Amino acid sequence: MGINRDRLAQATAQEGQRFHDAHPRARAVHAEAGHLVSGVPMTWMTKWAGGFPVVLATASGSLVTDVDGHTYVDFALGDTGAMAGHSPAPTMAAIESRALVRGGLTTMLPTEDAGWVGAELARRFGLPRWSFALTATDANRWALRLARMVTGRSKVLAFAYCYHGSVDETFVVRGEDGSAQPRAGNVGPAVAVSKTTRAAEFNDLESVEQALAKGDIACVITEPALTNIGIVLPEDGFLDGLRDACDRHGALLLIDETHTLSAGPGGMTATHGLRPDIVVVGKAIAGGVPIGAYGISANLTDRIEAATGPGGADLVDVGGVGGTLAGNALSLAAARATLGEVLTDDAFTRMSALAERYTAGVQDTIDRHQLPWSVTRLGARAEYRFCAPAPRTGTESAAAEDEELDEYLHLALLNRGILVTPFHNMALMCPATSEADVDRHTETFAEVVAEVAG
Repeated sequence: MGINRDRLAQATAQEGQRFHDAHPRARAVHAEAGHLVSGVPMTWMTKWAGGFPVVLATASGSLVTDVDGHTYVDFALGDTGAMAGHSPAPTMAAIESRALVRGGLTTMLPTEDAGWVGAELARRFGLPRWSFALTATDANRWALRLARMVTGRSKVLAFAYCYHGSVDETFVVRGEDGSAQPRAGNVGPAVAVSKTTRAAEFNDLESVEQALAKGDIACVITEPALTNIGIVLPEDGFLDGLRDACDRHGALLLIDETHTLSAGPGGMTATHGLRPDIVVVGKAIAGGVPIGAYGISANLTDRIEAATGPGGADLVDVGGVGGTLAGNALSLAAARATLGEVLTDDAFTRMSALAERYTAGVQDTIDRHQLPWSVTRLGARAEYRFCAPAPRTGTESAAAEDEELDEYLHLALLNRGILVTPFHNMALMCPATSEADVDRHTETFAEVVAEVAG
């Protein structure tokens, strides 16, 4: 069996009209936002199905209410930024205390919270030294500069269809000849990606060896599982093989846990016993307040100190690492509360169990209609792709995209009070997500798939 494309087109048109009619205020807000690029405050927001996004009124826990009065179970959770749930009480109390009681949101001075957060990240991820940014993109950029500094090498290795924010070096795919090619649609790169990057395929150690053999790779940057192209899990031995290859070829290994933090309190670095030189985190650790961070190993700490000694690189001023708002008092107060009281070990255990329940519900619908789809779970996160078996590389996952199906499913779910991440089919559990929330998705997903299956 499969999808009836005629019914799919008819159902999408019906869902589109239903969405249009049910959201007059959101439609008006979008129409009146003429001074915003694309009519939204951040251009990714145009990815929501329906021609315009719903407009936020309030959010709490796992629920979002829009300006038209519709309430949604939110599995998008700000594309991971709200992994702790919307406005968790401990985080809000910390924000209120910092802003209204103690004062001083950003001062270029350290706070006691900073040391606590650094120690907690060291405990969770096993790397002893940490520095802060406002986004994981910034953290990745700065970490790559440090890697190039200590190795004296110019290039990085990135995987096809990886995701590391808007880091120029990582908008890459792998050509048939193994060359680094620009990912379609990349906006105004400063230089051709082939000048900065060598490309490999995730789960393909041979392609990694070919890239590293050139001897010019400073750092391999990777998520421990691909996420933003659909979840692609590492095959047995791949991450260990990647570490070994880096060691043999003198390259550093950067593990970006921004999305894969869903695997547990210390991300996949902890659950899989990884040994990175650098770990990057962001988004989720401050409960919605902007933050990023990177941790470095003891060995890399020594190398950085040697390179930035008297007459060396300038790490503390104009060297291109850091920003005046990084490590600000508000972000670190929020991070201390979120890590200490919200995204706890117990919370991850419960969130992962809910994601397992969600995955089982999706799989049941796939099996019932004998659809050639797959669903994959990564701790508290789950995602389905329109292919089976599940993709093993980013290129395979990209090939499974189906814009018509995505438009219909996102619209149909949204019209029935379910939000999933707009640019793919990711669902994330937060500490406030309930079994009833998950079961509501299971029932709704079954309903909307049945409309177009067969």
